[in-house]
Amino acid sequence: MSDGGDLYVSGAGEPVARRAAGAPGRSSSEIRQDIEAQREQLGKSVEALRGRVTELTDWRRQVREHRQELIVGAAIVGFAVGGLMALRRRR
Repeated sequence: MSDGGDLYVSGAGEPVARRAAGAPGRSSSEIRQDIEAQREQLGKSVEALRGRVTELTDWRRQVREHRQELIVGAAIVGFAVGGLMALRRRR
């Protein structure tokens, strides 16, 4: 850093707090601020994850978005099952 201060970064890559260069340690209020900032970031991450899980597990939406692939897959399975049944009848 150009100002010589230490930049603390959360697990999500967001800046959490700065400490002046040469400071021997953090005060309890700085630690509380860091904890609160990380708590807020965690809350945002959980909400984003919840939305993504809901989106990915919505089977009706998946069917709408992948209708053509599902039709092709069903046709292939139908031909395969029909072919197997025809082979068994010949025996």
